[in-house]
Amino acid sequence: MRSGGRCRAPDSLSGVTDARTLVVENDPTDDLRLLGDWLTEAGLALEVVRPHAGEPLPDDLSGYAGLVVLGGGLPDTGWYEPEQALLRTAARQRVPTLALCLGAQLLALAFGGYVERAAAGPELGPRLVAKRDAAGADPLFADVPLMPDVIAFHHDEVTELPEGATLLAASPSYPHQAFRYGDRMWALQFHIECDRDMLAGWIASSSDVSDAGLDRDALLARCEAALPDVAETWRPFAHRFADLVAGRTSARTSLPLLEG
Repeated sequence: MRSGGRCRAPDSLSGVTDARTLVVENDPTDDLRLLGDWLTEAGLALEVVRPHAGEPLPDDLSGYAGLVVLGGGLPDTGWYEPEQALLRTAARQRVPTLALCLGAQLLALAFGGYVERAAAGPELGPRLVAKRDAAGADPLFADVPLMPDVIAFHHDEVTELPEGATLLAASPSYPHQAFRYGDRMWALQFHIECDRDMLAGWIASSSDVSDAGLDRDALLARCEAALPDVAETWRPFAHRFADLVAGRTSARTSLPLLEG
């Protein structure tokens, strides 16, 4: 795991115990980064598997208390179907799961949703998303601001949620920005893990940026300016997810577990 350094755990998290959490890294350019810092400072023990490098996904999640599935832009070379099967296993075994960008799209596909090229075109850089009413009763989203800052970097989107999924955040052109499946699986179309170096690499190499005619330096500057606001919202969000994984809190929703 690459990280920008470890942060000291806040006083409220001192003395927490480790909870073994599997992290699926789909692309070497999209690692845990800041999210890794936030989850480890909240007491999770992270183990990274890299299917893009030929590392096999486990058949089940016995021994793991949590699952994180990251984003990426690599073509499917055979591990996306097994990854969807792993997500279905997480649902059956009731493993708290957090999926970002590509991970969110794979979670949707795993349970009967649809993913297509975004009709509005690529979404790149800092954005605001809006919480939906159901977010007020969600154990992770209840304390998120009404219109939180996020970083977007995708050209595909979830066009139809799985049956029974709960929409938690939306935006005018991309209506499925965040959702929950069952009572302990969360999907974010946007990124919360990025630091400046990660974003600089994406922007420098992205054909979407050049095709859109965006100034790369200006886009990076806007992203960098938004990062403190992103961290202010999503670091506590990551801690709340860690609390669920470690069993320090429980889901407050009454929605039953759904299985694809």
